[in-house]
Amino acid sequence: MNSSNNTLNAQSSPQNLGDGYIKFQLNQQTAAILSMKHTQEAIIVPVESVTSMPNMPACIVGLMNWRSRIIWIVDLPRMLNLESLSSRLRQYNVIVVRVESMLLGLVVQEIKGTAKFLSDEICSPIGQVASSLVPYLNGCIIQQSETLLVLDAQSIVHSSILRSD
Repeated sequence: MNSSNNTLNAQSSPQNLGDGYIKFQLNQQTAAILSMKHTQEAIIVPVESVTSMPNMPACIVGLMNWRSRIIWIVDLPRMLNLESLSSRLRQYNVIVVRVESMLLGLVVQEIKGTAKFLSDEICSPIGQVASSLVPYLNGCIIQQSETLLVLDAQSIVHSSILRSD
């Protein structure tokens, strides 16, 4: 990775090139970004470090110890009804997000780095993506080579899909 593309400027100024996002692949076909203000860390963890839990929704991979805290790990593509990750993985690419005091680990196919986008680059996802994705999006960014889903960390963390009733 080219480190000059991954440096985030913490100062906000009119010349600032936009807000910081972590960029990743949800699966082979789908790229997405998530605001850095909700991103705590991007880590790679061995499959053995996640403990599966019985009677949980299918998208919940299990529990993991992260910085002396126990957090839930979620298969994000599966949660979003996209093609799920391979069940034969040896390690997980996890993005740890924080919304208020809640922490959640999101498993994605590949973490690509960081990027900056201006808020006016984000357009409505309606008509661009499957309607089932819309509740989890702030919008999408249409680029020449791909469409990036702009995920909403709050909608993901507070999703009713993650509740086992």
